[in-house]
Amino acid sequence: MIKVVDLVKNYKNIAAVKGINFVVNPGEIFGLIGPDGAGKTTTFSILSGVIEASGGRVSILGKPPKDIRLEIGYLTQKFSLYGDLSIWENLSYSAGLRHVPQPIFNKRAKQLLEWVGLEQYPNRLARDLSGGMKQKLALCCSLVFSPKILLLDEATTGVDPVSRREFWDLLATVAATGVTIVVATPYLDEAERCNRISLIYEGIIQQTGTLQQLRENLGLTRLELRSSQLTQAEKILQSLRTIKDIQFWGDRLDILVDSAQIGQQSIETILTQEGIDFEPIVQQEPTLENVFVSSLRNLGSDPPFIPFPYLQESIKDRGVAIGAYKLDKNFGDFHAVKKVNLEIKYGEIFGLLGANGAGKTTTIKMLCGLLPASNGTMTLAGERKNLYRQSIRKKIGYMSQKFTLYDDLSIQENLEFYCGVYQVPLTLRKEKIQWVLQTCGLVGQENTMTGSLPGGWKQRVAFGACVMHEPDILFLDEPTSGVDPLARRQFWRLIRDLAFRGTAILVTTHYLEEAESCHRMAFMSGGEIVAQGSPGEIKQAQPGQLFQLQVSNLQNSSNLLKEKFDHWRVAIFGESIHLVLDQPQRDLPYLRQLFENSSIELKSIRQIPFSLEDAFIGIVERAKS
Repeated sequence: MIKVVDLVKNYKNIAAVKGINFVVNPGEIFGLIGPDGAGKTTTFSILSGVIEASGGRVSILGKPPKDIRLEIGYLTQKFSLYGDLSIWENLSYSAGLRHVPQPIFNKRAKQLLEWVGLEQYPNRLARDLSGGMKQKLALCCSLVFSPKILLLDEATTGVDPVSRREFWDLLATVAATGVTIVVATPYLDEAERCNRISLIYEGIIQQTGTLQQLRENLGLTRLELRSSQLTQAEKILQSLRTIKDIQFWGDRLDILVDSAQIGQQSIETILTQEGIDFEPIVQQEPTLENVFVSSLRNLGSDPPFIPFPYLQESIKDRGVAIGAYKLDKNFGDFHAVKKVNLEIKYGEIFGLLGANGAGKTTTIKMLCGLLPASNGTMTLAGERKNLYRQSIRKKIGYMSQKFTLYDDLSIQENLEFYCGVYQVPLTLRKEKIQWVLQTCGLVGQENTMTGSLPGGWKQRVAFGACVMHEPDILFLDEPTSGVDPLARRQFWRLIRDLAFRGTAILVTTHYLEEAESCHRMAFMSGGEIVAQGSPGEIKQAQPGQLFQLQVSNLQNSSNLLKEKFDHWRVAIFGESIHLVLDQPQRDLPYLRQLFENSSIELKSIRQIPFSLEDAFIGIVERAKS
């Protein structure tokens, strides 16, 4: 369907794409995965016929992209709908651009809206939709003219995990109808659902293959280590030559080794010698993030960690920094937050997770003084009264979900502005600003207009801006949205460093894989907290078991399972299906008989551990019922 040969694209003196090659097969979901500035969006713009290549050859259905644009659907990285048009009007406009006859449009639009669950809201304005609903509508607008090719450039950035899973289930259904899909995503857990994946970096494709092929090419085993002394264990293990990579999560270390047996023995020996207590080490398959990060590190692209220039002493008080007790927030008749109870200590990283509209941002705004609570009490920095006075606000850093930086100011001007807002002493501002520029890799570009930066780079600068004054309490509302995996690791190393010095950190994120870096977390649904604990505790508390199924007909199997089980229990991941069963002893024989009666071959079935995403979706969906 798509053939790319020696593709090159230059912007004056900048080589954005440097002779890449790949082929996409009919009905395939093909992932083009890479960090900010890797060349993904440029490649998508060429494939869609929006811009011309500087060299090489691209053929889609055997023709140049510009000659076949009417066969291509394209979801751009930014929101591509008109906010002041309704759902139906946006669909009608897209159909008109592609000359879809009115009778065909009426029938197709109705089918699409029913398919994505928006049929009840045809007159709702696009700007009033949640993030997940907007992406579903954008998908419908791209499908209303029945394209043969669908290009998705980071279509799910900022969309909550429940909506993302629904979106990917829709993509699997679309692919099963014969539409060929090429997708870029910074969420490597969802990239694992692609049939094949190409890793692109600095305009060059590094590897291509299925998830299993990429794992095998990595040639490493992932070991999970849990201990009550993780920080000490990480420092000790850095010296072991048998270890290729260590990643710190909230309640465990992920360790990559060449040999599982030799690596495990050497880890156990040195930790025992040093008197570090640890739980039995668990062997797991490497993740796509392991593959991606290892590939980029081999190219020398791991950003350096530059310690923060602390000028204040670390916080000695390890008591409660943020407290919420029976916290309520009403907007008229709408009960947005209901009886929320939270306690976050100094030195703790606490994750607040939930679907869009669950009440996370409203809760954070109440806790940091941007919204008054309707009922309940709060404590902030040891104070219970007059929480909004200047002396307390100076102890807080806040990085909002959307607005933090001014697009029409340069990077330098933004950082100087925030130094003023946070009252950083004049004698210290140069050093603090220089640290932000070095950490972001933007030294020499400080006069660049902030609005011209990619989303991921903006997030890095925004994070630096909100910590320059060394806050005792830090609120981070989706700080790494759109940030590539290596930069996310750097983010979290800085966050852990702040926490180690005593800063209390409350963070929201849609990357459930990175949420495992939190010490504790709470899941919100419908304004209420429905689960709370460490990542390990939450996963272990899940009822039932998670199974991975290999079957002969993926889409038909998924459709069949969704007829017999709750929809949220079933998800397509690449070439397999994940299924949650509450009573496996009863359900597994029924499952095998179901496939046999439907002439579907069940090639294999095995139990796998719950991911935090599986746990999140299970908890949220069970809370609804």
